[in-house]
Amino acid sequence: MAEILEGVHHVDGSNANSYLVQQSDGTLTLIDAGMQSNGRKILGYITMKMSRTPSDVKTIVLTHCHVDHVRGAAALKAATGARVVVHEGDADFVSGKARYPSPGGAMGFVFGAMSPFFRTTPVEPDQRLKEGDRIGRFAVIHTPGHTPGSIALYDEENKVLFVGDTVQFRNGKLEGSPPRFTQDRARAKASVERLSSLDFHFLLSGHGEPLKSADGPRMLKGLSETL
Repeated sequence: MAEILEGVHHVDGSNANSYLVQQSDGTLTLIDAGMQSNGRKILGYITMKMSRTPSDVKTIVLTHCHVDHVRGAAALKAATGARVVVHEGDADFVSGKARYPSPGGAMGFVFGAMSPFFRTTPVEPDQRLKEGDRIGRFAVIHTPGHTPGSIALYDEENKVLFVGDTVQFRNGKLEGSPPRFTQDRARAKASVERLSSLDFHFLLSGHGEPLKSADGPRMLKGLSETL
């Protein structure tokens, strides 16, 4: 848990990465709410490590609807008063109006058996995002495939790209989203190819480590060709 770029803090939200970003007006934006149902780790980082208050968080962005990214949203919204925003393609899953389909095969059986331990309090989004919307310094880019409403957030000025689970960087290697948890692999591939056209030097994902390289777009293009 640390400031990994100026104004960008990484918090291990238990099983998935969350990021706290300082906007130009000094307010904070939280990208993904983590697995903890009470959001304790994220709130502790805000107060103890950043010397800020929970109310400084004005927006909670959910890059997609999977439980390891949204489970803390209800508690964090209550503690901060922040608005929760998610793409319209995933909004009904976050609000509880629709049930997200489980993986097929044996993994689906495992998830069904474990689901009582991973219950998520539904949250009604304050805004249903669309392609081209802006959240402070970020442009919203719709990257469907992993889920219908997966998004990336692009800070063009600072060349920073948050990609949720569309891409992961582990052990020096870029990977796509895990096939067994990806709803539409063809669309996921197209989303990776699209992101490769952006000019970025920093890629921050929902799992794995940060990628810091001006060669990132070329690496993403190579990944898209293997998916």
